[in-house]
Amino acid sequence: MRYIRYVLVGSIVAALVVVAMANRGFVTLTVLPEPLANLANWNFSIDLPLFIVALGGVAVGLLLGYLLEWIRESKHRSEVSKRQRQVKQLHREVSQLKAEKNKGKDDVLAILDEAATRKAS
Repeated sequence: MRYIRYVLVGSIVAALVVVAMANRGFVTLTVLPEPLANLANWNFSIDLPLFIVALGGVAVGLLLGYLLEWIRESKHRSEVSKRQRQVKQLHREVSQLKAEKNKGKDDVLAILDEAATRKAS
C-alpha cells in the first residue's frame, strides 16, 4: 500500500512539473480593471509565470475549502468534547459508587461481589 502511495505522489509531482515547464510564460495580474483603475487613480499589477498563478489559485481554493469545512464541523467537535466530558464524569461517579459500596469489605470479597453483579446483569 505504501508503494502505491509513492507511485501516486510521484506521478502527481511529475505532472505538476510538466505543467509548470509548459506554462513558464509571464502574465500580468492587476487588482482593478482599466476603467476602475482610471477612476480610482490607482492600480497594482505584478508579472508572474502562468504556472504560479494556476497552482496558487488551486492552493488558495484548497485552503479556503479546508477552512470552510473546519468551520462547518465546529458544532460536531463541540458535541464530541461535551460527550467526552460526560463520559469522564460518569466514570468518576461509577468509581465513587463502587468504592462506597465496597467500603469496609475485604478486597477479595469486593472483587467477588462485583463479579457476581456483572454476571447477573
